[in-house]
Amino acid sequence: MNTRKLVRLFFTTLFLGGLVSLVTSFFLRYDLYLENLKPFNFLGLIGLFYWYTLYGFIYSIISQAGFFAFLFINRMGLSLFRSFWPKVQYALVAFVVFDLVYFPYQATKGDVALYWYILMSGAILVYGLFIANIKAKETNARAFAPALFLMVVMTTIEWVPSLRVEGTDYAWLMIFSLLACNTYQLLMLHRLTGGEEGTAKA
Repeated sequence: MNTRKLVRLFFTTLFLGGLVSLVTSFFLRYDLYLENLKPFNFLGLIGLFYWYTLYGFIYSIISQAGFFAFLFINRMGLSLFRSFWPKVQYALVAFVVFDLVYFPYQATKGDVALYWYILMSGAILVYGLFIANIKAKETNARAFAPALFLMVVMTTIEWVPSLRVEGTDYAWLMIFSLLACNTYQLLMLHRLTGGEEGTAKA
């Protein structure tokens, strides 16, 4: 991957993160938009567009840092565990899916019904399986485990700071942006590196 492709990937992922965050904010904070539409407040709307796009840019940068960390971790895992690395990745995925249910539920002390955390964790897993399957079809079967690892484990690690903030709006804004950016980077990698070799292990 040359510098021009790397720069293009950075800015397209940055733009995607900003766009997804902005669109998500229309649904999560529609009340703020309505306040600035009735009566019409141009500067207020511009301010909302600016802040939610800026949040998306920040989430995108976190996603890109996580993606490059994933590439390093994947290489290191292959060196250490060799043929057992996919099994280790599946074990880590299972551990994270469980943690997404157990620890948030314990933190809220039962204030939020358990099934909401099960649905949240299950949705991330199902989405990860879907994207990993696409990656494997476009490259080869060996790409399935690392793709699933990225979409579930790395995305969750990137999401942790938002989960510690009061309220859920920013958590939802962040997870949609992270999933979009990680998906884009994962599915673009083999196209930018020009063949299966760059994706067989990633």
